[in-house]
Order: sequence, then C-alpha cells, then structure tokens
Amino acid sequence: MDKIKIGIPRSMYYYYYGDFWEKLFTKFNFEIILSPKTNKEIMNLGMKYSYDEMCLSLKNYIGHIAYLKDKCDYILIPRIDNFGSNNQTCTNFLATYDLINNLFNVNILNYNIDEEHGQSEKIAIIELLEKFGFKRNKIIKIYNEVKKEVEYQRKIKIMKNLEKLESKKIKILLVGHPYNIYDEYIGKSVIKILNELNIEIIYSDLFDKEEANINSKKLSNTLYFKYSKEIIGSIPRLINKIDGIIFITAFPCSLDSLVNELVIRKIKIPTLNLIIDDLDSLTGFETRLESFIDVIERRKNIETKN
Repeated sequence: MDKIKIGIPRSMYYYYYGDFWEKLFTKFNFEIILSPKTNKEIMNLGMKYSYDEMCLSLKNYIGHIAYLKDKCDYILIPRIDNFGSNNQTCTNFLATYDLINNLFNVNILNYNIDEEHGQSEKIAIIELLEKFGFKRNKIIKIYNEVKKEVEYQRKIKIMKNLEKLESKKIKILLVGHPYNIYDEYIGKSVIKILNELNIEIIYSDLFDKEEANINSKKLSNTLYFKYSKEIIGSIPRLINKIDGIIFITAFPCSLDSLVNELVIRKIKIPTLNLIIDDLDSLTGFETRLESFIDVIERRKNIETKN
C-alpha cells in the first residue's frame, strides 16, 4: 500500500514546527512532501493568487501551497489561535486554513490550537492521528519522544547562538520572525550581505522562549502577541553585549510595524529597520547595510579613543 503523502509548505508555520512535523509524521509512516526553498517561481505563484493588502510572508506561503497542490494527498495547515489569553498569534495563523480552502481545491490536514479554550497542541495532534486509526497510547508515546528530541536540538542551537557573544567581530542582533529571517528569498539575502561584511549575527528567535516572554515585559507589559514577545524578549538580555540591531519586516505587516516602532523608541544602540517587499534588486539593501555597519564602526572607534 502506498504511503499517504503529506505536503508541508516551507513557509510560515514551517519555521516553528517543521522539524517536529517531519519527525512525527515520518514515525507514523506518512511520506513528507516538502516544498523547495523559496524561489522566484514560488513567489510569482504567491503573487498570482494573492491580493495587494496581504503581507509578503503570506504571499510567500500561498506560493508554496500552489506549488504543492498537485503533488500530495494532503497539505498540512493548522489553525493556531492562541497559546493562552496573553499569547495570541497573528491573525494569519488562524485564517490560513479558510483562506487556502477557498483559494484551492486541495485536501487540508488540519488541527486546532486554542489553549484559552483547552485545545493544546498535544490534544490536537492526538485527535488528528486517531482519525487515521492510530491508537492513543502510541500517539502519546511518539509525540513525547519527538517533542523531547526537537527540544534538545533547539537547546543546542540556542547554546551556539549564545556562544557568538564572545566574538571579537561586530555583533548584530537580527530581530524578525523565523519565517522571514530564514526564508531563502526574504531574510537569507540580508544574512548573505552581513556575512560578506564579516558580521557576527545573533538570531533573536534562538533563546529560551519562556525567558524571552518574561524579558519582553521590560519593553512592553501590554504586548500579547506570542511570537513578537519571543523575538523582542532577546533585546533586554543582550542590549549591553551587542553593537546594533537590525529588524526585518515583511511589508505590510501591521503587527511588526507596531511592535518594532515601540521597541526602537526605547533602545539606545544603533538600529536599522528593513521593510522588505520587492526583492528583484538587493542594491538598496546592500547600501543601507553597509552604511549601518559603517556607523557602528565609527561609533566603536570613538568609544575606544575615549
């Protein structure tokens, strides 16, 4: 019997849950069909099915769905509303199921996370896999094993991220959602330029999430967006250990436009806010990044002389 093919878009949710999904569903003998790294073809597909008001990240996600739609039995699209009353997600994380369901004729593999109403990820995964005939005890056992493995691997990444603070290079904290920073077509272009400038990059998402959530209150005690708190929560901890901060935002993200502006007004070290929309030319980014690093180098030279 052929394996059931589950398509996973390499966008948005993937950068939070991709490792977990791939390991989990493989253990239950599903075949994973992962869309390729974002390229011009995928972005063009996203633009084709999107409307102008959507943020670049959502257009990107839709492009990955369009790529996968004829290549698998199901496409995995969770509905993620919240992780508690003060840990809401962007509305896109709740709305993509309905959006994709109306845009494409595809079979969607779906589960809901709404902890405010008692629906945790674990409960949702159990319910999903039970529909395929798997026994609850087996699901719980494998779920716990995979979670433990993924969390261990994340701890290693966090440790390596922190080790960069000992570097003698200029240290820049790159603040942004993982689905922007690590996307081949969005954030990777910025990372490439910074590497060419010999910059030590510290990633805002590679910190203990609970600690970051608590630290975010030093910048705003009213913010209730889970993923925003997790990335800006790295700033208070590092503010005296880094030379500058670069924010990466996909236009026109209303959530980031609010949060980044709030944060920039409260910090005293050099900052650069990159709002990314059209990536046909990187010339503008290169110039701004080079100028930003030049400002930091001049500032460090002045501090050294004083």
